[in-house]
Amino acid sequence: MTDSLALSVERTIEAPVEQVWSTMTDRIEEWFCPRPWRAEARVLEWRPGGRSLIVMHGPDGEEMPNEGVVLAFEPNRRFVFTDAFTADWHPAGPFMVGIFEVTADGGRSIFRATARHWTEEAFAQHRDMGFEEGWGTMADQLKALAESN
Repeated sequence: MTDSLALSVERTIEAPVEQVWSTMTDRIEEWFCPRPWRAEARVLEWRPGGRSLIVMHGPDGEEMPNEGVVLAFEPNRRFVFTDAFTADWHPAGPFMVGIFEVTADGGRSIFRATARHWTEEAFAQHRDMGFEEGWGTMADQLKALAESN
C-alpha cells in the first residue's frame, strides 16, 4: 500500500503507552485542536462503527463540526476514524481517514497522527491549510498533557 496521499506528524512522549492512551481518549477535548480553538466531543462512541461528532469552536464564535465514524478502536494502540460516513453509515464527504496511534519505545511512547486522503486534491487542500502546523500543535498539546500526568 502506498501512503502517497498521507500526511503525518510524530512525537516522542516521555510517558508509558497506557498513560498516553488514557490522555488520548479520556482528555481528547484538551488536545484535539490547536488553541485558541477548543474541541467539544458531543458524541464519541469508542468502538468500531461508533459515531464521532467533535465540534471545534473558534475564538470568534466559529463552529466547525467534524462528524464521522470510528473505524477501529484498539486500546493502547490506535483509533481510526473517517468523515466518509456519518451516523448509521450515511455517505458524506469524504475528505480523509485519520489514524492516531501510540507505540512503546522503552519507557516512553511514540505518537503518530496520520491523515490519509481520498484524492490528490484533498491531500493538497489539507497540506495547504496548514496540516503540519495544526496537527503538530495538536500533537504537542497531547505530549504536554501526557507528560504532566
